[in-house]
Amino acid sequence: MGKSQSESDKKLQDALKNSGEIPIHIAIIMDGNGRWARGKGLPRVAGHKIGVDTVQEITEACAQLGVKYLTLFTFSTENWNRPKDEVSTLMRLLLRSVKDRCIELNKNNIRLTTIGDVKSLPFEVQKELNEAIEKTKNNNRMTLNLALSYSGRWELLEAVKSISKLVAEGELKTDDIDEIIFSKNLTTKNIPDPDLLIRTSGEFRVSNFLLWQIAYTEFYISEVYWPDFNRKHLYQAIKSFQTRERRFGRVSEQLIKNDKGLKNAANLPKEIA
Repeated sequence: MGKSQSESDKKLQDALKNSGEIPIHIAIIMDGNGRWARGKGLPRVAGHKIGVDTVQEITEACAQLGVKYLTLFTFSTENWNRPKDEVSTLMRLLLRSVKDRCIELNKNNIRLTTIGDVKSLPFEVQKELNEAIEKTKNNNRMTLNLALSYSGRWELLEAVKSISKLVAEGELKTDDIDEIIFSKNLTTKNIPDPDLLIRTSGEFRVSNFLLWQIAYTEFYISEVYWPDFNRKHLYQAIKSFQTRERRFGRVSEQLIKNDKGLKNAANLPKEIA
């Protein structure tokens, strides 16, 4: 986030902004670090290290485009089952990344938040995260939301427990429970549902990520492994998003049509067309 934006990249972003709607909230399943490393004859950790650089580039690009929320599936509950050496390396990378990036997050007016069972992380990681969250809490350009020790099923169960407790204590009636109440008891209660979900590495599954929140999210699958995913791949995903008609259960005729994205998508530069 410290590098100045090139003129050519700014032109690509301007073209994308003019071609249609920029998603308010983008969620990304960052997949393929290990396979990227294996394909190059490197240890898996090499893929994770390069993947951290990709996070920086994509965060920067999203902020420049005007995306307000970026949620990254950083470490899942299931990832604890990986080899101990790999988990330890991932925790060290996370700790170093938070330490190194906090100043630049502030410089770029980006707020850091987390979702997931963060208390299961090593103490020093929790401490660094809490300090970064506190230092960036007043930033309002974009929110970078890290899903850490996160599982969609875990989140749903936690919401059920919270609501059950409210009912048991007489603060809530069973008949009053609706989607709004349920959403308010999720870890994403202060964040709108994702408009666009990107998954890298060509896999077609959600991997227990934001199970409630992605009910009407548009999906984009990239064949590119996360370490090779760059801002032009991001632009292609957003361009695809702009060509879709989001009906939310209604029919086309019920919508106030905005053909801007469909009309102008063909006029995007060839780099992202």
